[in-house]
Amino acid sequence: MKALLGDYPVTAALKQGRIRSERLSLEFAGVRPPSAGFKRVVRDLEFDVAELAITTFLMARAAGKPLRLLPAVVVGRLQHSFLVRDSARRALTPRDLRGKRIGVRSYSVTTGMWIRGILAEDHGVDPDAITWVTFEEAHVAEFRDPPNVERAPPGKDLLGMLLAGEIDAAIVGDGKPADPRIVPVIADPQAAARAWCQRRGAIQINHMVVVKNSVSRADADEVSRLLGASIEAAGSPGMNPYGVEANRRNLEVAIETVARQRLIPRRYGVDELYA
Repeated sequence: MKALLGDYPVTAALKQGRIRSERLSLEFAGVRPPSAGFKRVVRDLEFDVAELAITTFLMARAAGKPLRLLPAVVVGRLQHSFLVRDSARRALTPRDLRGKRIGVRSYSVTTGMWIRGILAEDHGVDPDAITWVTFEEAHVAEFRDPPNVERAPPGKDLLGMLLAGEIDAAIVGDGKPADPRIVPVIADPQAAARAWCQRRGAIQINHMVVVKNSVSRADADEVSRLLGASIEAAGSPGMNPYGVEANRRNLEVAIETVARQRLIPRRYGVDELYA
């Protein structure tokens, strides 16, 4: 089976062959980072098994792509620190972002989805009141950006625009840059993220694993078992919960947030995603 899966502590045992199956083999594609292959997952259906951002999966599902979910989180993280500003300019709080310009790689990236949810639900800032400056199209070809999204001029980059004052804030999906001028917009983002998790009773999922509908139930169950064993081998699940019930609340919150932002036409039931 052709597979796309990143290199993480929770995938190490599987990718290194310490956990294996006697009934199927996985051929891992050398795509780094795995997000560089997400268009191939949803547009070309190139992989039988693939890591995929949860927002991209839900949008692909809405577009009728023949993919279903496995209950394994390979990337989960607290997102609050990824909304940043230039400390050399006037200080901004989240509430100050109403009417401002925020840069993000693509409108539909999962980190952007979570940040918009945080702004709306915790700070009363409607995402529609912000101009979103993007650099790439959505992974799902059928999606069209809303009218308050504009594409950055050719040759521009996210941090360059932020430091030049061409955008007021940025969402940095690969983590906070080393540049000391770049600081979080949200004060004490770690404490804010812990409080979010306590209030919601959930974590913020980034990437889970999907299989094509053409993969048999038996093979999908075997891949799921391998993933669960690899996650267990890494120690405490923490931000990488495994199992349908272990992820039910996490998925409910993700689905609700994605639907509120009109990235999908309706709120799916969690069990639908595995069907």
